Amino acid sequence: MSGGVDSSVAAALLVEQGYDVVGMSIDMFSCHALRGQSCCSARDRMDARKVCEGLGIPHISIDRKMEFKKLVIDPFVEEYLSGRTPSPCVACNRSIKFPALMEEAARLGAGLCATGHYARIEERGGAFALQRSCDEKKDQSYFLFSLGQEELSRLLFPLGELNKSEVRKKAAELTFDNAEKKESQEVCFAPDDGYAPFVESQAAERIGGPGEFVDAAGKRLGTHEGIYRYTVGQRRGLGKAFGRRQYVLSIDRAQNRVVLGQDADLMRSEITVSGVSWTHPNNAGDRNSVVKVRSTHQGAPARIEMQGAQRCRVLFDEPVRAPAPGQAAVFYDGDEVLGGGWIE
Repeated sequence: MSGGVDSSVAAALLVEQGYDVVGMSIDMFSCHALRGQSCCSARDRMDARKVCEGLGIPHISIDRKMEFKKLVIDPFVEEYLSGRTPSPCVACNRSIKFPALMEEAARLGAGLCATGHYARIEERGGAFALQRSCDEKKDQSYFLFSLGQEELSRLLFPLGELNKSEVRKKAAELTFDNAEKKESQEVCFAPDDGYAPFVESQAAERIGGPGEFVDAAGKRLGTHEGIYRYTVGQRRGLGKAFGRRQYVLSIDRAQNRVVLGQDADLMRSEITVSGVSWTHPNNAGDRNSVVKVRSTHQGAPARIEMQGAQRCRVLFDEPVRAPAPGQAAVFYDGDEVLGGGWIE
């Protein structure tokens, strides 16, 4: 329970359904910044405890700050220093949130775990399928692709059939103080002024200095302020007048270069994906799929061709725009999440 409206309503729905519920919050990051959006603060955990008191259920808080630093923050910083674009929410779900839930459930003797994610799980003949949420705008299945059968068999997503307005209405009916609480940003630990200052605060001694903006042919166009400040597909914030609109095509850490070009140059027909995992072993192998290359991408038809157990080529029927190294590529069959991996 993060202290937000989603996990609060999820807990309330389970109580109404007759489950014996314990609320759990995870202390992952010490945030002292004053800002408009919710983050990983003690106040959020206090909000969760207050909801639990109102529901008449126990609340526990566990400390995972050390693990969060090692498994989420440090890789996040390293990816940006390497010129890649990380997806920390996937890493947090895979390495922190769900392992912590499962461990605490085992300690308490609880058979099931639940979160406020907008996604669904369907049981089919003893197997479990991860499905998109009914609310397309809030669907979070992309961030959950690394869940396997062991986790899916023990999970509940009470909000999977609801949309956000219904969740807020339910919270208001329950007179939750957080019914209108603002949503947390995707990168909950980064400040409002962006990820670059956070990277600087974590690795000031290892940040590379200015380098060259170049075009695809290697012609110098100007000077950039450090490769960690840029991501593939970026147009705003380049800080230069190039005479025509430019986009980040790629980032070359070895030469400390940022390659710029036109929007059409961002189109890719093929990507390589590593660290591939599947929600069910039967999903593995060469197949046709719809592939999302970032959380806001609608997905595009493609052919998946395996190159070993955990590596594949993804060949798109039509080119897709700006797949960024470090982001997750997630494979779908209709509403079902088949699996995914990391764009190389």
